[in-house]
Amino acid sequence: MNSRYVNIDNNTLSNLQYYMPESETLRQLADTFSIFSDLTRLKILSALALSEMCVNDLSRYLNINQTTLSHQLRLLKNFNAVTDRRIGKVVVYSLGNNKINDIMSNGVDYILG
Repeated sequence: MNSRYVNIDNNTLSNLQYYMPESETLRQLADTFSIFSDLTRLKILSALALSEMCVNDLSRYLNINQTTLSHQLRLLKNFNAVTDRRIGKVVVYSLGNNKINDIMSNGVDYILG
């Protein structure tokens, strides 16, 4: 078998060992990025970055049925990407953390160069 490789110098190896996140951290990072891998979730997060909204308003604005929306909101809640609060009989959703908006903004900046 013909294999080519570059010998890593000790300084690079030391940096890799020191700075490489633990496998569990990398798994959590991959899971977190998965919330951004669905167009519907991105639309929900984009809308909530601008204003908190109830399911009915989100459903109408995004033109998706409430069942699909509720499923996606549940996934986003599991990652703490969105939070909800009750106002009387209405549940209002908002971004769970402003860093979610930062991640999306950085992604757009990356795409637009």
